[in-house]
Amino acid sequence: MEKNVSLLPFNSFRLDVRAAEFVSVKSLNDLEEVLRQKTPSLILGGGSNLLLSSNLEGLVMKIDIGGIDEVKEDHTHIYVKAGAGENWHDFVTYTMKRNWGGLENLSLIPGQVGAAPIQNIGAYGVELKDSFYELEAYDRQKQKVFAFGVNDCHFGYRDSIFKSEEKGRYIILNVTFILRKTPVLHTGYGAIREELKKMGVESPTIQDVSQAVINIRRSKLPDPKEIGNAGSFFKNPVVDQEKFLRLSAKYAEMPAYPHEEKSVKLAAGWLIEQCGWKGYRKGDAGVHRDQALVLVNYGQATGKEILDLSEQIEASVYRKFGIVLEREVNVV
Repeated sequence: MEKNVSLLPFNSFRLDVRAAEFVSVKSLNDLEEVLRQKTPSLILGGGSNLLLSSNLEGLVMKIDIGGIDEVKEDHTHIYVKAGAGENWHDFVTYTMKRNWGGLENLSLIPGQVGAAPIQNIGAYGVELKDSFYELEAYDRQKQKVFAFGVNDCHFGYRDSIFKSEEKGRYIILNVTFILRKTPVLHTGYGAIREELKKMGVESPTIQDVSQAVINIRRSKLPDPKEIGNAGSFFKNPVVDQEKFLRLSAKYAEMPAYPHEEKSVKLAAGWLIEQCGWKGYRKGDAGVHRDQALVLVNYGQATGKEILDLSEQIEASVYRKFGIVLEREVNVV
């Protein structure tokens, strides 16, 4: 274990928060050995969906369990297991090089494989649960490894059992995906269709869809290597049909998307922009000039300054629209 370690390299907001103690684990044996000695105050993955609001007095344990294995296959599908510490986009690239379909719409999402099910990451009409088979996780209460199938995970919109009712109990070790040998493309989102058209692609492959997604994400979201951020800071809120009709009568141009029965998903970025926050900056904490859904660290902002800004945004959206925004980013 290391003492007094800066977590700046391990969080995409690029906040220079310090951990009193820090350790990297690369296997289940490493994990069990650490847990026998101490209880971590934070389990750290890729740090891409995290806002560190202050220094951490306890132990920070980083999950660096690697490895990609082709577990089994049948005529139509292949089952691929990835260690929780594998970089998500690198893993997606690995599957596409082999022409296995299912994850191409999730290209360039930052973070590690182990964090993906916690958040049930999603983009452009696809969610992780659509290609999920199972995962193995260490139960900190029972000190055993358990397997979770898709129904066990209670996946929801940017949600799972690991983020809600059992938050903090399990440490994900690996995730297995079921991928198609003959890919089925998901190009229903208008942005993907438009980007493929710009690319001059008429009969797209999964590689083309991936490149279209990468192009779109790069055009909309700042690169964390250049400016500290965690991507979308807030979830897109879901409202019932009655509330949507009231709002749309007042704001005819408000973007909205069908969600589940009798509910509608609204665009959090649009709501924030209507409240005048797009491009706002105070000191080094701000809202990105091109995407109001992204809060940024221009260099020396503290986690508390970014958190305070997020709370001001939440309050203003509630005052104007009567909508409570929920953070997508985890605050520690």
